[in-house]
Amino acid sequence: MQRSTYTASEAARALGISLDTLRRWDKQGRIKTRRDAGNRRIVPAREVERLRGEAERSLSARNRFRGVVEEVRIEGLLAQVEISVTEPGRIVAVITRDSAEALGLEPGMAATGIVKATSVMVEK
Repeated sequence: MQRSTYTASEAARALGISLDTLRRWDKQGRIKTRRDAGNRRIVPAREVERLRGEAERSLSARNRFRGVVEEVRIEGLLAQVEISVTEPGRIVAVITRDSAEALGLEPGMAATGIVKATSVMVEK
C-alpha cells in the first residue's frame, strides 16, 4: 500500500535534503506541508514525488546511481565522497568541500551519484 504522507524528516530523507532545507522550503512556499495535531509538519506524498520529478528534469545527466554514503574524506578545498550503490559497485566522487558541507553529507545517509561525461573510454 502506498503511503499518503511523510513526516518532515522522512520527506527530507526521501528528497536527499536536510531537515533545515525542508523547513526553509516550507517557509519559502517551495513545498506544501500541513500540520498534525501536535503542530508537526506533515508532507503529502504527492509533494515529495513532485519535487523528485523536478530534480530529475532539472538535470540533463542520464546516469544516476542511488545508494548510501560510506565515507566522506575532506582535505583542503576538496571532499571525496564514496557511495555504495544499490546495484553491485560503488561510486567515488571528488567534489568541493563547500559542496559536501552544503549537502550535509555523512556516512549512512542516502545519496545519488550522477555521472555525466563528454567522452567514454573502453579498454579491452
